Amino acid sequence: MSFTRTFSTLNKKQRIAVKLNVKGERSVLSKHPWVFSDSIIKTNKEPQTGDLAIIFGKNKNKIIGFGFFDLASPIRIKMIHHGDAIAIDETFFHHKISEAFAKRTSLLKTNTNSYRLIFGENDGFPGLIADVYASVLVVKLYSEIWINDLQAILESLISVSNCETVVIRLSRGLQQSQAHDLKDGEVVYGVLENEVVEFVEHGVHFSANVIHGHKTGYFLDHRLNRKQVGAWSKGKSVLDVFSYAGGFSVHALANQAKEVTSLDISKQALEMAVANGKLNKYTGKHKTIAGDAFAEMKQLIKDNITFDVVVIDPPSFAKQQSEIDLAKKKYAQLARLGLKLTAKKGLLVLASCSSRVLAQTFFDINAQVLRESNRNYQIILKTEHDTDHPIGFAEGAYLKCAYYRLD
Repeated sequence: MSFTRTFSTLNKKQRIAVKLNVKGERSVLSKHPWVFSDSIIKTNKEPQTGDLAIIFGKNKNKIIGFGFFDLASPIRIKMIHHGDAIAIDETFFHHKISEAFAKRTSLLKTNTNSYRLIFGENDGFPGLIADVYASVLVVKLYSEIWINDLQAILESLISVSNCETVVIRLSRGLQQSQAHDLKDGEVVYGVLENEVVEFVEHGVHFSANVIHGHKTGYFLDHRLNRKQVGAWSKGKSVLDVFSYAGGFSVHALANQAKEVTSLDISKQALEMAVANGKLNKYTGKHKTIAGDAFAEMKQLIKDNITFDVVVIDPPSFAKQQSEIDLAKKKYAQLARLGLKLTAKKGLLVLASCSSRVLAQTFFDINAQVLRESNRNYQIILKTEHDTDHPIGFAEGAYLKCAYYRLD
C-alpha cells in the first residue's frame, strides 16, 4: 500500500499503569469512553500524549481497560478498549474497523455510496472521524493521540472501504500543533483529481468539497431525514432553513417539489446548494435567500408567505454548558417562526444537533410552542441517528428530529 508521504510520530509510545478513583473506575467499568484528569490517582510514569494507559482496577489489580493519554484535554484518557488485557496493535485496530464497517452494510445495500465509517468514541476511536464519499475517504483528526498509529489505521480503513484516495482533515487545535507534520486537506493516499467529489445518497446526487468544506466536506447524519422530507415534498413548496449545501432542498427537488427555497447565511453554501440541485433532474423552481435565518424568516412572515413543508435544521446552539439556556430559547423561537411559515395542512420539521440539549427536552420545547399556538397538530415521526452514526454512550447522541403535521 503506497502512501504519498511518510508519517512522523510523537515520542515513542510508553505503556503506563494507571490507578483511578472510585468514580473513574466506575466510569470505565460502565464502558464510558472518557476518563477525566481528576479521576486519576496514580501513574507509574509521567505520561505524554499518545502514551498507552493500562488501567488497573482495585479488585486484585486486574486490568479493566486501555486508553490513550491526551494531555491537551481535560478528558485525560480516551478509552479504546474496555475489559481484560488484549494486545493493542495493528490487528486490534483492523478488527475494530471491520466491526464498524459491518454495522454499515445495510445502508450500503441502498443506492448510497457515502457514509460515516468511523464515528469517534461510538466506534471506539475517540477523536477520529472517517467519512467515505464514493471512492474518497476523508479522515478528520481531533486529537494527537492517533498520530503514532495513523498509518496502520489508514491502511485498515483503505482495505475495508476499498477507497482509492485518502484526505486528512485536522481540527483547529491540530492545525496549530507542533507534534506532527500533517497539513489540513492533505492527500496522503492516491490522487484527488477534484476537491469537489460527487456521491450518491439514496439515489440523489450530491457533491462535497473534501478539502475546504465544513467538517469532512458534508453532513451525512441527516441522510434518512433528507430522504423522508423528499418523499413528502412531491408537488409541494418547501423552505429549507440553515440549508448549507442544500441537503433537504435537493432531495425535495429530486422528488419533484414544485418550488424550493434554500435559506442560509453563507452565499458560498447556497451556491453549493444550487450546484447540487443541478446534479439531478428536476422541474421545480429553486430559490435562494442569503441572510440571517431569524431575520429572513421574520421577513417572510411579514410578506405573508407560507410553505407546504418547512425544515429548520440549525447548527449546534450549545457547544458548552453555559449556552444551554440560550439554546433552548433559540429552539423555541425557531419553532414559533416555523409555525407561522407553515401552511394549513403543512409539514413542519424541526431538528437539533446540540448534544447538551437532550432529545426529550427538545421535543418538550416544540410541544409547548405548538400548544401555545392553538394550531392543531399531529406528531407523525420522531427520528434520531442513522445507522452509520451508531450511539455507544449517552453523550454520543446529539441528533434529534420531529415531523409535525399542522391542521
